[in-house]
Amino acid sequence: MRERVAAVWGTVRYLLVGALTGLVSLVLLPFMLVSLLVARPTALRLLHDWAGRERVRVAAFTGAPIPEPAPPERVWDARNDVAWLVVHGLTGTVVGLLGFALPASAVNAVLVPFYWWAVPEDDPVTSPYPVTSWLGAAFMPLVAVGYALLSLWFVPWLGRLQSRAARALLSPPAGARLAMRVAELTASRAAALEAHGAELRRIERDLHDGTQNKLVAVAMHLGIVERALRRDPAAALPMVLTAQDAVSDALSGLRGVVRSIYPPVLSERGLDGAVAGLIASSGVPCALTVTDLRRAPAAVESAAYFVVAEALTNVAKHSGATRCEVRLSATDHLLLDVWDDGHGGADEEHGTGLAGIRRRVTAFDGTMTLDSPVGGPTTLRVTLPLGG
Repeated sequence: MRERVAAVWGTVRYLLVGALTGLVSLVLLPFMLVSLLVARPTALRLLHDWAGRERVRVAAFTGAPIPEPAPPERVWDARNDVAWLVVHGLTGTVVGLLGFALPASAVNAVLVPFYWWAVPEDDPVTSPYPVTSWLGAAFMPLVAVGYALLSLWFVPWLGRLQSRAARALLSPPAGARLAMRVAELTASRAAALEAHGAELRRIERDLHDGTQNKLVAVAMHLGIVERALRRDPAAALPMVLTAQDAVSDALSGLRGVVRSIYPPVLSERGLDGAVAGLIASSGVPCALTVTDLRRAPAAVESAAYFVVAEALTNVAKHSGATRCEVRLSATDHLLLDVWDDGHGGADEEHGTGLAGIRRRVTAFDGTMTLDSPVGGPTTLRVTLPLGG
């Protein structure tokens, strides 16, 4: 019930904003239609920007992004945006106010017994019947329950109706979606190649600068041991122990390189167990929430693991947070959220590892969104397909 009430409250906020944007769209409608005929480039740009705001709003409400079409060059290219402007302008305010009126009526019905006696007798409270006595007021809480039950069902339905209509109208035409998908796959392939190349360079650097140097040191120690054995076998023991320590150090470095390619903990404990291990070693108090998570392809789990690791490192180093939370869930995609209560203002341009996270995610045809207003909080959301 708590989740249902929270969903109704979120939908009411969505519909109230829709009522405001619907009113603005209604005012803009005649001017926009005329401007499209008179000053088309400017009008097309303004319409595209206004519709783009709605795409972002609907995507935030539904959790599924709407593809952003290219800026239109002709009125025909903007036909979907024009259709949305007409429909939203004529219906958005009405639907929004209706979605607000039901829960507001429930609250009002609860309060009626406390104020009905203070209103003028010739203008009694009417919700849904005139309240002119204490007996009539006593039944208002039951009316409030009716309004509340109706709100629990009807308000989410209104939200789905408006968001689905907006998605249908604002989604690019099939041909444009195909072209955009080809462009996305091309970019994804380029990102995959870039990420693969960067990973190979990192592994080569770790092996060359770390493990190789340590093995060279082992070889040098063994050469010294060989000469010592020829001259003074009794003095060779400390050198053997030193060579043994060098071998252990080299093996430890090699294990570190192997873990950076695919952490064994993923095979042993799964993604949730591996992330729990990262959280346990986090410098910021962190909670883990797992919902309907199932095993994913090894490459996807590895990418998600390193995304969480990098995100938690960013939180510890840059956010100034006192607590954070990692949320994992799976539908047809693997969803990963990292939230913190830090000072916000995270920016991919400032070298905080976010660009690397985006490259890793894009290589799997996934998406990454960052919400980090100045003052916080910060939410990093990553979506990875489960198809491998």
